[in-house]
Amino acid sequence: MAAFCLSTAAKPKDEPKFNTHDLSITWEALQNDYQGKAQALNAITITNNGKTTFPATGWKMYFNSARLIAEQAVTGNATIKFVNGDLFSLTPTATFGDIKPGQSVRVEFIDEDPVITVTDGPEGFYVVWDTQPDKGYNTGAFIIKPFKPNYKGLITPAIIYDLNKNITDVPEAQLTKVFPTPVSYKETGGFFTLHNRVWITSHSSVDQTDYLAEQLAILFGKSILPAPSEIKKRPKIGYDIFLQIGPEIKPGGYELHVSPTGITINASDSTGMFYGIQSLKTLISPSAWAHPQKEIQIPCVEIKDEPRFGYRAFMLDVGRNFQPKKEIFRVLDVMALYKLNVFHMHLTEDEGWRLEMPSLPELTEVGARRGHTLDSKHFLPASHGSGGELDNKTGTGFYTRADFIEILKYADKLHIMVIPEIEAPGHARAAVKSMTARYDRLMAEGKKAEAEKYLLYDPNDKSTYSTAQYWTDNVIDVSLPSTYNFVETVISDIVNMYKDAGVQLKTINFGGDEVPAHVWEQSPAYLALKATHSEIKSTGDLWYYFYGRVNQLVKAKGLYLSGWEEMALRKTALDGQPVYVPNPDFMPEHLQAEVWNNTLGGGNEDLAYKLANAGYKTVLTCVTNMYFDMAHYKSFDEPGYYWGAFSDIDKPFSFIPFDYFKNSKVDKDGLPLNRNIFIGKQRLTDYGKSNILGLQSAVWGENIKTTDRLEYMLLPRLLGFAERAWAQDPVWATEKNIAKSDSLYQKDWVNFLNVLGKREMPRLSYYNGGYNYRVPKPGVILQDGKYAANIQFPGLTIRYTTNGKDPDEKSKLYNDAVTIDGSNVKFRAFDTKGRGGNVSEAVTP
Repeated sequence: MAAFCLSTAAKPKDEPKFNTHDLSITWEALQNDYQGKAQALNAITITNNGKTTFPATGWKMYFNSARLIAEQAVTGNATIKFVNGDLFSLTPTATFGDIKPGQSVRVEFIDEDPVITVTDGPEGFYVVWDTQPDKGYNTGAFIIKPFKPNYKGLITPAIIYDLNKNITDVPEAQLTKVFPTPVSYKETGGFFTLHNRVWITSHSSVDQTDYLAEQLAILFGKSILPAPSEIKKRPKIGYDIFLQIGPEIKPGGYELHVSPTGITINASDSTGMFYGIQSLKTLISPSAWAHPQKEIQIPCVEIKDEPRFGYRAFMLDVGRNFQPKKEIFRVLDVMALYKLNVFHMHLTEDEGWRLEMPSLPELTEVGARRGHTLDSKHFLPASHGSGGELDNKTGTGFYTRADFIEILKYADKLHIMVIPEIEAPGHARAAVKSMTARYDRLMAEGKKAEAEKYLLYDPNDKSTYSTAQYWTDNVIDVSLPSTYNFVETVISDIVNMYKDAGVQLKTINFGGDEVPAHVWEQSPAYLALKATHSEIKSTGDLWYYFYGRVNQLVKAKGLYLSGWEEMALRKTALDGQPVYVPNPDFMPEHLQAEVWNNTLGGGNEDLAYKLANAGYKTVLTCVTNMYFDMAHYKSFDEPGYYWGAFSDIDKPFSFIPFDYFKNSKVDKDGLPLNRNIFIGKQRLTDYGKSNILGLQSAVWGENIKTTDRLEYMLLPRLLGFAERAWAQDPVWATEKNIAKSDSLYQKDWVNFLNVLGKREMPRLSYYNGGYNYRVPKPGVILQDGKYAANIQFPGLTIRYTTNGKDPDEKSKLYNDAVTIDGSNVKFRAFDTKGRGGNVSEAVTP
């Protein structure tokens, strides 16, 4: 439908005469450190590509921005005002002027922070006509102009070249061909020839024959026939694949033996057998996944393996931007391939509630839709660039009950536990507004008691606050009895979904992070509760009241409570300054704390270790190394945030779970780290080590608007995480001699990059239809008239052009340093399918 079309119920006089899709918006960053301050001068250019004039007045434009913007535009032809969250309005002034066909108007404005990456710009522009104040019309193309900043810590192609210069080529024959790295791996010479006539026999108690047959059918393009019944009664010797019990093998462990006459996988449980099959899949040549095979040569090996950590998790935020069910399956598939076993679904946020609740349909009727609204009475406002129209793929969307049950069953088949997260009491605007809509509807029907049953805010609360994301109305009032009706109902609906899926539910994560100061202070419900509960002396005490009650509701369903670290902390003071310490009241409750906050230089570098030492079951979700929505490094063309760290694949690979202070090299800005920040910090005790359940990587959804962007941010970084979560503690992690540790690390690092570049990334090009993993930018230098280029992952190809155009898969192949006259030389890396990464241009020293 064209943007100017309205429903037949609209009055002709209200119909806009201009198609807003004919407007293109160009954003460009002009100058950092503008006016000598830590701020940036930006510009948007509005261009009329249509055939009619865009009027100077009679409209407002709305857009999203993750950073605050000065109200008065520098050009003086518009005013920009903050609305809520990341939503801003742009209103033309008297000097704006009509935009005739083919013409443009430029609006310059000031960001309150410098521009670092492409993600720092505004997004999601749409127009609201004065005659239709409740309807938004999206604009057309959004263009980002290149920006070449000169800020401290900028990663240039020359710096990338220097980082890559010690990455040597390791022949594939010398590489371990199972990933993540097994405990014991030995190639014994020769090959086993696998074909579609393979016989698979199994011990019944660890039966994975159907799953293995499905995987082999993908490789051969046809079904694998079951072994004849009489064969199953005969000894294993001489049969193609045999799955059997290995009573001495630890749970989750396996043994894989490949000889010229057959393959045997031993395990003591079904999970270990499943992981043995994943290792067999990575043992197979990556090219075998490109198209159906007639036969496959598998190297003969002897492998003994088991996981280092029992908890190997990935968290995906689908609340801020939605990801379709099909993509969830793809994520689960790649998690299973690399032996991750926990999928933490961040299902609710300020900007979206993504799971259908049969008992509370408003949560998705209101909370799962985004479009233009200033009151959130029927749906939520545009956020993170979702636009003004309700029909959008990132702001609008949810999983039906049937969808979620299907996800649970699929994950269970892959030996992955799904943990649902319901954010509370902060990050809860979608829930608050949904229950307010329910309240308004039932009050209008005269059903006061029913209306108040699930209300999440006190209508007379005059408290004022602003969150880290600038929301002013997103926190559940934990003083209200109705809040606990809501929590109990949500728990019951989730429990029923797991029951109907036939999948065990062990815990629900109830969030707990980033509740701002001054919340609840003027809530009548809080004042009434305080008057009747002597233990509540300030709003800070509501924290323990809330989680104490939620914990009881969770326990009543046979579950345990998990949440982010704030859930396990008690606010106190030291020398007059606010500090957080492990809350002794909750330690006997065996709560699970997922700790993200170890920002280097932020003062809480040891928070995870404090909680583990105090007795909390702790999951390391450290922002410094395992937040994959962070930009890979400091460069304008790398998408992602960077408030906690820059995080290339070396960050998860180099992470030392039991001593992450040891090899922390750079601060959150990517600059050399002052190690004095670790003085006086708690280190992990042996008792604390016993409380580290495992590791968790994460992708938050603010800038993840497509499935391709999700896979770009996730892969191949997830493989660095998988190595640390599964593989045994490397020698370099515990070696006390720094020089020796660095040398051992460099050797492992080079081998890891060769394994990924020559085996796992080519595999991911074809596995499951292919993943959109990140192809890194080549390093490039110009010295003595010669261009030299290199790449992080041996096995990728580099191509170049000399005509100023970006290289494509048909451009000249780079093999060695080249001498070229001129300055229009560009280099680009490509994967096995011809997908290219970002372009590198050498800068003359």
